[in-house]
Amino acid sequence: MLRVESRLRARTLQALYTLDVAGDMPAAAAVNGVAELTCQRNAVRDDIGRLVEAIRERQAALDQLAQAAAENWRLDRIATVERNILRIGIYELLTGRVPARVAIDEAIWLAHRFGDARAPAFINGVLDRVARDLHRL
Repeated sequence: MLRVESRLRARTLQALYTLDVAGDMPAAAAVNGVAELTCQRNAVRDDIGRLVEAIRERQAALDQLAQAAAENWRLDRIATVERNILRIGIYELLTGRVPARVAIDEAIWLAHRFGDARAPAFINGVLDRVARDLHRL
């Protein structure tokens, strides 16, 4: 069974992905859609919404850190799923919501679950570099 925090990250990833793909969609609509499809309670929906908003507010800074750490990769060339996993992981590294190793491990779990076969190693490498640059590891 998934822990509540892992489920929150997965639903947040799904909402962020939806927003990236849909483009002009309000964040609340993406959050509500994901919550309805995954049968989330209102409290969880609110948690997803807060995390999505926090990440979107800091998206430029998160993307800048990801770009600096992803050697030889332009951010727009990174798959949408992986780009949003990086945003979640870097947000958690910046805010200290959880220990750095937990943030990285959870991001790798998301990459295994939602990314392609090479995603976990890529996510691990980028987040490890960001964590070291931020002196979190």
